[in-house]
Amino acid sequence: MQGEAAADRTVIGLSGADAIHFLHGLVSNEVRPLEKAAGIVWAALLTPQGKYLADFFVVNTGERYLIDVKSDLAPALLKRLTMYRLRADVALEVLPLHVQRGLGDAPAGAMADPRHPALGWRLYSSEPGVAPSIDWDAIRVEHLIPETGIELVPEDSYILEAGFERLHGVDFRKGCYVGQEVTARMKHKTDLRKGLARVRIAGEAAPGTSVLSDGKEAGTLFTRSGDRALAHLRFDRAEGPMQAGAAQVWLDA
Repeated sequence: MQGEAAADRTVIGLSGADAIHFLHGLVSNEVRPLEKAAGIVWAALLTPQGKYLADFFVVNTGERYLIDVKSDLAPALLKRLTMYRLRADVALEVLPLHVQRGLGDAPAGAMADPRHPALGWRLYSSEPGVAPSIDWDAIRVEHLIPETGIELVPEDSYILEAGFERLHGVDFRKGCYVGQEVTARMKHKTDLRKGLARVRIAGEAAPGTSVLSDGKEAGTLFTRSGDRALAHLRFDRAEGPMQAGAAQVWLDA
């Protein structure tokens, strides 16, 4: 059984005695269990100021460690990880592997997507997979799941506003990592005033269109599926009908 080709992903091999310990000190999630068993973890690398740089899957296939990242972000991620490596026994290289994904029964070696059961499974293979046919945007909108480069914007997004806690992408017990102090402060000392929300939409508006409420900036419209969409909103301005270009927008209960 083959899954759909996720052709926009790059697979980076991670090796060396310090590989998992190295990542543990950098990323938002707990990855140390991968030293002992096969598995998959979703995590983010942040700036020291707590802003999102990249999200990716860290994988132990049972044979090796992999990083599965959106191809657009792979060069910058490799560069930053190499910068942080210093004298650690860690090697990083792009591998000729393909990412497949699918729903339903999973083939041998596939792993459940750790973000949400509705996202099915992922497989790392020498084969590219079949042509995509699943409406992943509809699934993401239904379950409030952000996408790299759309709802997740490097140097701009905050992972808690994007739903990383709900989607198992951050661990508040793991200790220090880059950007941890700001993320912990957002979690424990403030109520989130902005964040990802699902909205109803009537009319045409392109992703990236500003959302207005009574003429005031209320957020930004992102992925759309039918009459629903994802938007990043200021919650104090998200009551009642809003405007996004020529479209009218309401919070979806």
